[in-house]
Amino acid sequence: MPAAPAMLLVFAVLAVAADAALDARNAGRRITAHTAVRPLLAVPRALLAQPRRLPAPDRLLWRAGVITVPVAAVLATLVIPFGNRVVADLSVGVVWFNAMEVLTWAGLWLAGWGPNAAFSLVGGYRFLALGLAYELPLMFALISAATGAESLRVTDIVGAQHGLWYAVWMPFAFVLYLAGVLAFSFLGPFAYPLGRDVADGVLGETSGVDRLLLQAGRWLWLAAGAAMAVPLFLGGGAGPGLPAWAWSLVKTLLVLAVLVWTLRRLPMLRADRYVELAWVVLLPLSVLQALVPALVSLTR
Repeated sequence: MPAAPAMLLVFAVLAVAADAALDARNAGRRITAHTAVRPLLAVPRALLAQPRRLPAPDRLLWRAGVITVPVAAVLATLVIPFGNRVVADLSVGVVWFNAMEVLTWAGLWLAGWGPNAAFSLVGGYRFLALGLAYELPLMFALISAATGAESLRVTDIVGAQHGLWYAVWMPFAFVLYLAGVLAFSFLGPFAYPLGRDVADGVLGETSGVDRLLLQAGRWLWLAAGAAMAVPLFLGGGAGPGLPAWAWSLVKTLLVLAVLVWTLRRLPMLRADRYVELAWVVLLPLSVLQALVPALVSLTR
């Protein structure tokens, strides 16, 4: 099995366990092995649960949307180098990753549309509203990394960071990228499409395997985003003493730990407020950040 897609599931499981441990700590409970794996123990029960009966759902679109979210996350990892290995070293690897992320828009909206229920549809539209806010700053963060390497190939971006990581001289792009990872994972501060005020939104009408797939898709995307941060901004598998695959593993786990920790530290953002912040502040700053590697490339 290819390295990156295989490790994706491992990273996602570790992220779920870490989040459960932090949740227990915040609630004042002891952190034990059972506490950490409690969300995973619910998987067999979800597999056996009966699907919810609804008056007139569009089951084809509903099922297509539910499946799209985790499948897109797995497909995104095909261009992520793990050490010196990559499944598909595409010349447009950055575009491929971004395209799979945008595909999640369609998947989650269909998951909200398919049940033919008001709150579920509201949740789908909430994600589209968040997407309009986070996508352009995220794209300029990706463009910054690609411009610095003068290539859209992910392995070329890794090679261009020899001696100095992009996270060091493009820190704002790195932070914007991490914020984008939380957003397209619709977790933590970006869990607005699943708000309690709309009865869990896109998850409200799902049950059984469908709910499990959507929940898995969220954590798979968080893991995929953390893994992609390593070649884009942290030099890939470069590092002293350890083999390349080990450095990729260590860096991915560190980024994933930061993301999981952030989930419990920031309040949920309303889409309308984040749109204003993104378009008025983050977007202009992301454009300025993208100009930095462009000017550096012109002066070489």
